[in-house]
Amino acid sequence: MADILRVAPQQARESVASGRALLVCAYDSDEKFRAMRLQGAISFNELMSRLPSLGKEQEIVCYCA
Repeated sequence: MADILRVAPQQARESVASGRALLVCAYDSDEKFRAMRLQGAISFNELMSRLPSLGKEQEIVCYCA
């Protein structure tokens, strides 16, 4: 398993905007996702459904509010 690192908001934004990273809302509740969604984010449930198709080097930025 890769190391989990904290990144600055600007660094996360740049990674997501460039397509290097997926932005994931860490809540597994669809209701909380809708309430806390940031632009460009996917839900935790969507991440789980996409995991089999993601490469091992895919950068994932998780957030919670």
